[in-house]
Amino acid sequence: MIVATAVCPHPPLLLRELTGVQDVAADLRGVCESAVSVLLSTPGLDRIVVVGGADTSRGEVSGRVPTRIYADAARRGPEAEGAGRESRPPTAEPLPLSLGIARRLLDSVAPDTPVEMVTVAWDASAEEVERVARAVAGRAERVGLLVMGDGGARWGVREPGHLDAASVDVDEVVRHALADGDTGALTALDPEEAADQMVAGRAALQVMASAVVLGGTSVGSELLYADAPFGVTYFVAVWSCASC
Repeated sequence: MIVATAVCPHPPLLLRELTGVQDVAADLRGVCESAVSVLLSTPGLDRIVVVGGADTSRGEVSGRVPTRIYADAARRGPEAEGAGRESRPPTAEPLPLSLGIARRLLDSVAPDTPVEMVTVAWDASAEEVERVARAVAGRAERVGLLVMGDGGARWGVREPGHLDAASVDVDEVVRHALADGDTGALTALDPEEAADQMVAGRAALQVMASAVVLGGTSVGSELLYADAPFGVTYFVAVWSCASC
């Protein structure tokens, strides 16, 4: 059962080595680490499951954190996540950006914590979201769910996405849903509208909402961060879940 969740974004700049001399993401990283710490402090936690977006949905994902590939993604925007290659043969499959950032956040807070990683396709249908949610929620053990997902990417005058006032509507829905523990509002996000506004976390957030509902739990929620410092909206939130 899901007993707690945390939501964090996955910009490459959360990796300190990619920020340059000035650590422009220090505040955001600190809030993310705080959210992960709250998740890990949940009493009686048996397992951490990470859910993040990727090209395809997969269970039991493992691999390395390929900072060179992530650096390419930072320069070229969200659609470049898969671009770039290591200059030497890799020793393990690279993690998708969402899971790589989660891995680093967890390592910074509690490096020895057992973690299971799952991906959900960026464009996952409602049926696929439900399937992934059932796989996560249908466990007897007490699960802490770390969900990695960005909001809209059309808040800037440059890449990754050009300014679009429609982003306000989608991001406000997500912001209120995370603040209020509103699973229904997240489940109701329209995939096409979210894709148009480049909301990379749509499917992952819907997996969280569906998994919480499947567990029959009530939600205590706290929104820790909601801002668009680099033209992309980032949310950080924590939910505590209690059996209804």
